Amino acid sequence: MDVSVKNLRKEFDRYPALHDVSLDIRSGELIALLGPSGSGKTTLLRLIAGLEQPTLGSIHFGDEDASHKTVQERNIGFVFQHYALFRHMTVADNIAFGLTVRPRGERPSKAEIRRRASELLEMVQLSGLEKRYPNQLSGGQRQRVALARAMAIEPRVLLLDEPFGALDAKVRKELRRWLREFHDRTGHTTVFVTHDQEEALELADRVVVMSQGKIEQVGSSDDVYDRPNSPFVFSFIGDSASVPVSIVNGSVRFRGNEIGVATRQGDIASGEATLFFRPQDVTLVTDPSAPALEGRVVTSRRLAGTRIADLDIGGADEPLHVEIEVPLDAQAANGTSIRFRPLRFKLFAK
Repeated sequence: MDVSVKNLRKEFDRYPALHDVSLDIRSGELIALLGPSGSGKTTLLRLIAGLEQPTLGSIHFGDEDASHKTVQERNIGFVFQHYALFRHMTVADNIAFGLTVRPRGERPSKAEIRRRASELLEMVQLSGLEKRYPNQLSGGQRQRVALARAMAIEPRVLLLDEPFGALDAKVRKELRRWLREFHDRTGHTTVFVTHDQEEALELADRVVVMSQGKIEQVGSSDDVYDRPNSPFVFSFIGDSASVPVSIVNGSVRFRGNEIGVATRQGDIASGEATLFFRPQDVTLVTDPSAPALEGRVVTSRRLAGTRIADLDIGGADEPLHVEIEVPLDAQAANGTSIRFRPLRFKLFAK
């Protein structure tokens, strides 16, 4: 089922939580809404679900305008962060709940409901646990039950709000892999909200990066990580450093000094800008006469097979800290001077 959000605006007591948001989600896609708290991602998910009504704009499921339809009319499967399971019901009854409360004319037979619940239990790898109660399950198992319950009604669209947020890191990682495999088997159009970059980049076909009620960028994991289109996306996705620079005749300078970096096609030709780069995308410069950025090591720490050095490239009068990766055998004791040059970078005009 295709989902199309058109010029969506949502206000709460005249406070705009979403500003003119438009997004097309293709049938069978797994989409991540990624952003910090207050970015509008959960509001957008709730609008798609029908749990909130838009102030302006429309939401289409296929060719149908669903903007003012109820959750039931939209046939949405919704999975919450804290499971929202019925504690007094068994696992099987929780899964079957959405079917048992349907109007009599639309309700499957008891045998069909049992068959469907059993089929979903097998699909979420919980066969044999149908008579247990939620408090007898682990957090990861409860979230699988919640997903099976959402799938039982055969929804047109599956929505997940921070589905792994209440779980520990190891279980989250296992469930991420399982959800991707589950999605590939079922092929449902799925939208999930997360503030976890790793989760979004690993799981989603496309990532929707949001900030302050607007969409900053939509693209694949490679797009948003390697080709960020704004300072916010560059600084929010992955680790990064930023340096205020000036551009003179295509040469990038820091505090008047060339740093061995030149502009490329599409960059601004001159003026004030901000240079963004990632800690791993630098090379050390050993020639003292070659142009480079130079900083004093404030701290350094081991990170797997590399070392992260926190450098002050500004000096005592106006300190400016950036982090770079250096080889384990590099001289990186506190107070050591290190010269480096970004290899991959992005320039944004101020």
